[in-house]
Parts: sequence; C-alpha cells; structure tokens
Amino acid sequence: MLKHLALAIGLVTLTGCGVAYISPRVTAEEDKVRVVPLTADSVRVANGSPYRPREIPAAFFANAGGGSGLRGAGGAPAPSIDRQNRPASMETRVPPAVNPGPYEIGVGDVVLLATKTAGNTVEELSGLLAAQNARQGYTVQDDGAIAIPDVGRVQVAGLTLEEAEAQLFQSLVENQIDPSFSLEIAEFNSRRVAIGGAVGQPTVAPVTLTPLTLDAALAAAGGIRTEDLDYASIRIYRDGSLYQIPLNEYLRRPNLQKTRLVDGDSVFVDTEYELDKAQAYFQEQIALAQFRQQGRVQALAELNAEVSLRREALNEARGNFRDRIELDAVDRDYVYLTGEVTRPSRFALPFGREATLADALFDSEGFDNETANPSQLYVMRGSPEPGRPDLVTAWHLNGSNASNMILATRMQLRPNDVVFIAEQPITRWNRVLNQFVPSLITSGTAIATQ
Repeated sequence: MLKHLALAIGLVTLTGCGVAYISPRVTAEEDKVRVVPLTADSVRVANGSPYRPREIPAAFFANAGGGSGLRGAGGAPAPSIDRQNRPASMETRVPPAVNPGPYEIGVGDVVLLATKTAGNTVEELSGLLAAQNARQGYTVQDDGAIAIPDVGRVQVAGLTLEEAEAQLFQSLVENQIDPSFSLEIAEFNSRRVAIGGAVGQPTVAPVTLTPLTLDAALAAAGGIRTEDLDYASIRIYRDGSLYQIPLNEYLRRPNLQKTRLVDGDSVFVDTEYELDKAQAYFQEQIALAQFRQQGRVQALAELNAEVSLRREALNEARGNFRDRIELDAVDRDYVYLTGEVTRPSRFALPFGREATLADALFDSEGFDNETANPSQLYVMRGSPEPGRPDLVTAWHLNGSNASNMILATRMQLRPNDVVFIAEQPITRWNRVLNQFVPSLITSGTAIATQ
C-alpha cells in the first residue's frame, strides 16, 4: 500500500509541475505578446490595418461580348435604278398661239441667187442648163450680209424674201449690173426647234417658210417611242415657260397636234412613269433585299463563331486558373487555424473581398464543443513596431457569451493570422490521465507481483 500511495503522489506532482503534459496557451508577454480584448472598438482598430485582397484574373470578369461588328457579305451595292412615283394627275398646259409672220432670213441661212448669163445660140436653146450654171448659193454671215462678186456685201438678215429681193435689186442697179435674177432660200439654218426624250431619234428641226407644227416636229424625230401612254406627256419649253400636253390628250385632240412651234422652242417627250423601268426597279430591290438578308445570315454566323471562340478562350483561361489553384501553384494569402478547432487547417483568404473570423471558423467546421474553451479564442497577428520587430497582438474573443460571437463576423482577417482556441481544463486533465494511466497500470502490476 505504501508503494501505491507513493506512486499516486508522484503522478500528481508531475502533473502539477507540467512535466507530463504541456498544454498550449496564449500568455501575455510585455516585450513580445500583447493581448487585447476583442470589442467593437478594438475590432475597428484591428480592421484598420491596410490590406488589399488578391484579385482573380480578368478572364473571370470578362464575357464573350457581342463581336467586333457585323461583316458578312459587305455593304450592298447602290441601286442603279431610281424609284418612280406615279403621278396622280397630269395637267394640260398648252402654249399660247403664235403668228410670227413671214419668214425672215437669218444668220446661217443659205440663199440661192440665179442670174442671167450671156451665151451662144446653143446655150440659149438649153436655157435651163445655162440658168443652173448661173445659180450661186450664199451663206448669210455673222454681220447679216452676203458677199456677191462685183456687187459687194448686201444686208439680208432680218428681211423677208420679198424685202431681200428688193434690197438685192437696188444693189445690182447701183453697180450697173443686169437686175434680172431670182432669189430663194436653199438652207434654213437660223431658226430651229430641238426635239428629244422618248422619240425615235432626237434631232433639231428647222423652221422653214412652212410653219412647223408639233406633229411635224415629232415625225422629224422618228415619232414617239413609249409604251406608257397614261403617264407620258409632251413638254414644250418656250421663253422661260414650261407647257405640258399629256400624251393621251395629244392623241385625242387634233388641234393639239397642230400646235405651232417657233424658233427657240424645245420639245421633250417625258415618260414620268415607265412600266419597264418600274418593273426593273422592283426586281432590283428584291435582289438587293435578298443580298442583304444573305449578308445578315452570314454576319450572324460569323458573329456566333467569333463569340464562341472568345467564350472558349475565356473558359480555357478560367479552367487553367482553377487547375493552378488545385495544384497550389497560385500565390494565395492564408490564415492558419490551430488549437481546439474541429479541423486544424489553413484557410485561404478569398479573392476580391475580405474574410472574417467567422468565415474561417465555420469553413473549417468550427471548434470542438467537447474540448474547446470558447472563452479562450484568439486571433494572433504580427504587429511589429519600431524597436519591437517580434511584437504579436493577440485579439482575445470571449466566446463563452454567445452574443460575443457577433464580433467574429466583423473581425477581418489578414494574411498569416493565426486563429487559436485553447482547451478546457477538464480536457487538459483527461489528456494527462490518458497519457499516464497505461503507464500507471503497468507500474502497479509490476509492483503487485513483487
């Protein structure tokens, strides 16, 4: 019995001295460890330490986007045919009737002068031939005169044919030349009317001794050439005014066909709405619409391909980053959990945001309720000061009051923080017993057998 008592006394002594089992704890040391109770005010101080969380790669923020722009078949060619608008109605505006009087010789006209010539009997018998040989054409010059040999220049511009004959007669007499002659106009070049538009052959028709009518002018131009009778018109431009005769009206009213034209008139057959042109226009529009539709389909396919390639590139970059994290090949910031936590481990601080003490605890399944002492929860952080490079601040949270755990949701962690939870006193005693009871039993058995 004395031996057993001595063994028990020795065991208690060793346990009290801490030789048999050493329990980890946080002890305030003035030169190295500073224990600060965790309160609302001290949490604000702890959170004031500068820290910038690491960012995840830009690939996690980017999206596939909408492409660099539609390309497809390119821009559609410009239409070659203009759209036509059907006129609602066509007004008839007939030019006023004119009577310019007798034809007056003008610059550019060619006058033909026939004079008597002396000859023998044979020539006189063939007088017609002799007269033809004496016919001479003269062009009215810019000054309005014609130049006749042995007579000189005779002014004829602006004169009627009778007035020109009188003027020429007087000039022949003054030059003592036989005044037997005849005068006529061979070419009418001074007065003209232009005809164009939907006609067989645009031309310029001369105004001669015979009045020039609208139907004669159109006939000289090869006639009207249009299949659209409903929307065609004959337009006459005269002295700054524009007149219009619808084609149906022109064909129905003979008096309009005999409209007299004068020098300087311009006649234009206008087809405001051409059936062939309209049909060609709509065919072209249909072709352009089909081209644009095909271009849109092609552009959409190109856009989808571009977006798909970009999405695949983003997914590949994200997957590569996740693989690097799994292989621990990415620089991370960690917090370390030790003591009476359910699972001692390191807690990786998240990307792009700050983590709290509660995040770290509950991510590692919290602390062990059977062994942990909730009143002794510490966050230890290196807090070097000038002259004190090894100083550690231990932020102490008394979790025995459950309401204090709200502070754990506010306490922000920093890289290399150490979260420590001390053991309960009974836990320490149980561990001592678990360590020594097997040896005690073995030793007691050995003593009993002696």
